[in-house]
Amino acid sequence: MMHRYRASFPTTLLAATIMVTATATAASAKDDVGASKSELIRSLLPTVVNISVAKEETSTINTAMVGAVMPGPDTSQTTKTYVGSGFVIDPSGLIVTNYHVVGDAFEIIVTFSDGTRLPGKVTSASRVIDLALVKVEASHALAVAHWGDSELLQVGDQVFAAGDPFGIGLSLSTGIVSGLNRDIQESPFDDFIQTDAPINHGNSGGPLFDLHGNVVGVNSTIISPTSGSTGLGFAIPSSIAHFVVDQLRTYGWARPGWIGVSVQPMTQEIADAIGMVRPEGSIISSVLPDGPAKKAGLAIGDVILRDDAGTPTDERALLRDIARTPPGNTITLAVLRGGEERTVPIPVEAAPRSPRDVPTMGQRPKVVIPPDLGLSLSALDRHEGSKSVADVALKPTSGVQSALKGVLVTGVVANSDSARRGMAIGDLILRVQDLPATSPEDVLSGINAARVSKREFVVMLVLPKVRKVPGPKWVALQLENAGG
Repeated sequence: MMHRYRASFPTTLLAATIMVTATATAASAKDDVGASKSELIRSLLPTVVNISVAKEETSTINTAMVGAVMPGPDTSQTTKTYVGSGFVIDPSGLIVTNYHVVGDAFEIIVTFSDGTRLPGKVTSASRVIDLALVKVEASHALAVAHWGDSELLQVGDQVFAAGDPFGIGLSLSTGIVSGLNRDIQESPFDDFIQTDAPINHGNSGGPLFDLHGNVVGVNSTIISPTSGSTGLGFAIPSSIAHFVVDQLRTYGWARPGWIGVSVQPMTQEIADAIGMVRPEGSIISSVLPDGPAKKAGLAIGDVILRDDAGTPTDERALLRDIARTPPGNTITLAVLRGGEERTVPIPVEAAPRSPRDVPTMGQRPKVVIPPDLGLSLSALDRHEGSKSVADVALKPTSGVQSALKGVLVTGVVANSDSARRGMAIGDLILRVQDLPATSPEDVLSGINAARVSKREFVVMLVLPKVRKVPGPKWVALQLENAGG
């Protein structure tokens, strides 16, 4: 079975990874060509960076499978470190990488070829195209990589993949372009460069250079029956990456052109069914109400043959042409309907922005109360989606003001005293002992104070997420090692 992997790498696997490397030195290594190539490579390495990120991940354990007393799922949060790659595009410290490398990270550390380590922050991102911009504050101007033109690439051209495979350090591999316009179903716009230059976990976000040292792709994905490279590596072409990066720098998001249609490739079977002599163009499968295409008169079943740029090679190329059209401009489509061709001008709009493309830093690990209580907590105002949780918990019928502050319960260990006394994920802790609780630290302080006072129990005012009667209730939880 073949597996698709994002080429980022968890450093926790390093200890279990056996690396076998081999080098070959050509007899003509000292000739002019070899020397100039080595010089070029050395000049490129300062533009390539290692990106180490920390992410909080929630694992779900089916307690029924492990014989726990309490039924249902138990969740726990763990912090994992991953490594990826990137390259500098602006001397002020702007770096391109993959979204999947830095998405949801609460800490980003960028390491340069000279060993300099700087904290990074995501400034903008596109989840669909899997690209992100990371900013570091450097004390000097940084060496930058330069964009090349992926449209000039041909199968067989030599390329270099740079990055930090498996987190072992900055490395460079060489190979050829094995294929172009690959559709690996990562997005509606797929146009991947396939290369046999070894790309492994940790190479994600690194540049794919041509022989002139220009960036012609962003290394992103591998397909392999194992977890390592088997010569099926894929890079986002610079023709797409450069466009998206410019959009991210200008607008803060990709802002593609959009007309509100879904299309699919025309097959011989579909062509036969609608009376076409041969399959050509892309057939419309849906038209959004009130979208530009609907207003212009396009309908489901219309076949788009051409656009302003010519005849798209497939439906993905058509969508890329639309996406590259600046919002406010008009794209003219040649459309076939009922055997008759007509020309349809359509004003292009900016695609509706997805909330998923708004860059956010992930949360740091949530405070975990000592094991005898078995609670995981998060500050309510830092918890993603917490507003909706609070809205559910603080109903008007409860008699509690909706502006009330509290600490959100994000995990309850099965068979703990908290679980036995009915506490659950989504509950709000309002007070601990006689003091209000507005942060996990407040809860910890209250618990520790009860321990110091050698109390057997600590009492909390809890507003249950699910309750039979309105309002909060007091819950007494038993402490182990009281006074310790």
